[in-house]
Amino acid sequence: MKGLYCRASASDAEPEFVIQDTVSVLCSHQVRVQVKACGLSPLDLKLLGDMGMLRDLIPVGREIAGVVLQGHKHSFHSLIKPLQTHPINTQGNFICVFFCFCSAVQKPEKLSSVCVAGGLRDGLCAYTALHTHAHMAAGHTLLVMDGASSFGLMCVQLASYHGVKVLTTSHTPQTHTFLEQLRPSVAKVIPVYKDSSDLLSVVLEETGGLGVDIIIDSGVRLQEESSEGMKLLPHKHDIISVLGVGGHWVTSHKDLQLDPPDCRLLHLKSASVTFLNSEVWTMSSAQQGRYLHILKDIVEKMSTGVLRPQPEEAVPLYEATVAMETVQRQQKKKAVVQL
Repeated sequence: MKGLYCRASASDAEPEFVIQDTVSVLCSHQVRVQVKACGLSPLDLKLLGDMGMLRDLIPVGREIAGVVLQGHKHSFHSLIKPLQTHPINTQGNFICVFFCFCSAVQKPEKLSSVCVAGGLRDGLCAYTALHTHAHMAAGHTLLVMDGASSFGLMCVQLASYHGVKVLTTSHTPQTHTFLEQLRPSVAKVIPVYKDSSDLLSVVLEETGGLGVDIIIDSGVRLQEESSEGMKLLPHKHDIISVLGVGGHWVTSHKDLQLDPPDCRLLHLKSASVTFLNSEVWTMSSAQQGRYLHILKDIVEKMSTGVLRPQPEEAVPLYEATVAMETVQRQQKKKAVVQL
């Protein structure tokens, strides 16, 4: 059998992705899944190192849509494999995972495997950010940074479904046109590629000077002077300034540093900052029941058209190494392997 692996480097060099021979034997506590499609997302090698899971060869591809052939119900399922598990293999496109650690939900027949594999992780992150962290409710105002990204698009659609007023930013003229087509789901699209300093004035104008209830970022600038690629990201002070009283800032920035004036401003607004870790559900087994409920709700919303992930062009397995290198390098990009 062959599987897609990441060969992590001890230096700062980019990781290498290879298709490697592997052996997988089904035991009594495992399920055998015939994979139809698999989503590829960036690997967080630092997180794996912190968890003591960093190995010479790390299995890649954990958002799976396929048929459970042995060990559970024989039907189409969608699942996110745990951090430490076996990879895809090419001999019949099977995987074997411990059922007590994987999280599988029934996939509606009308929903394609590629769609599920491409949108399951982003839907989970959006659900976690809006419901678990921000306690979203009808009537709230939400600011989504980079709403045209795969994660941002899921946040926009999920919030709009629950009656939230959505503001978002666009990073290019093309994404601005795309987001404008989402009206009335999006109340205002703010083009930060022209001048990022307009963010504060536009948001305060849209909210009557009160600020937004929820902010979900896609990265922030910690300093005024930054590289060319960071100029589209909002400065941390701007985010705190547009946050309303009692608001929630959900950040995916792993190394966020707040200075005393920033903390003082958050204190005056009685606002909160929470960190979005997409792996938190699979790192702990304490809330597996709640996790399965979230996955089921996401799949149901996909089948009814409430959540429509960005269409990803599926690639065959022999192109998976090149696709994964692109995903890892660009970080926010996704890819889907169809088998």
